Amino acid sequence: MALLMFNSLRGKIEEWAPFFNDAYPELEIREWPEIGNPDDIEYLVIGRPTLQELPPLPNLKLMLTMLAGVEGIYNNPACPEGIPLVKGEPSTGDPSMTEYAVTHVLRHHRNLPAYRNQQREHLWQPLPQKRPQDQRVGMMGYGTMSKPIVDVLLSLNFDVAAWARTPKPEAPIEVFTGPDNFDDFLARTDIAICLLPFTPETTGIINAEVIAKLPEGAAIINLGRGGHIVTEDLVAALDSGHLSAATLDVTEPEPLPEDSPLWHHPQLTIMPHCARRPPPAGQPDCARICRKHPAL
Repeated sequence: MALLMFNSLRGKIEEWAPFFNDAYPELEIREWPEIGNPDDIEYLVIGRPTLQELPPLPNLKLMLTMLAGVEGIYNNPACPEGIPLVKGEPSTGDPSMTEYAVTHVLRHHRNLPAYRNQQREHLWQPLPQKRPQDQRVGMMGYGTMSKPIVDVLLSLNFDVAAWARTPKPEAPIEVFTGPDNFDDFLARTDIAICLLPFTPETTGIINAEVIAKLPEGAAIINLGRGGHIVTEDLVAALDSGHLSAATLDVTEPEPLPEDSPLWHHPQLTIMPHCARRPPPAGQPDCARICRKHPAL
């Protein structure tokens, strides 16, 4: 009985194996491409969803993904059929995502992108500064990863709301629900954080029409997928001044081509899809999450 670490996003087998062996001492932990006999592999931990590289695994019982989204796995023609898939994150969210999102909200709240540009111009000029309670943060999506972010922002006195597909009656904030309330959500959002799932309905959801409904000077932080944003529309809104700045942890395509003009746009911060990249030591509960599934 073996577990295969496949194209791990971070860490090596010697870092992950102690956590899995602590939870499942009987498991042999292997790392791609040294898979040994494919018949031994019953559990598959997926980093990058390049599943075409895998040989048939006839005794596979369970897959665990390190990714926030599962569309890259389920939409892959090479995805093993009929095998349960679980996400390797606790129900309380991912602390690294919370840290990352709050960092960038604070960057935009404290005008750091603008100050960065002023530094390049050798310009010493303090900018007007809002109080947190006057800064309206809007969370696009209110799921496992979003809720801890909201809790931290509330503790810092930010004015936070969310937009979600279904009502969230127990949420500590106002949650706008469905397409009919999207415009009202946009109108009250100074800093928009996208953490939506990537589906046909959310592809290109941040487009010219939607951006125009944000207040003048708003900022966007995209932590979802590059395909959530129509890049040309985002750049046009930055160039016109309607948006003050944007942070993209994800782009379309990835990696961002070296000749992309996005690298040099003064109002853009480009990050290499690194919001959720903690080392194995930062996720000791990852292995135990599988224990809840009847396959283990």
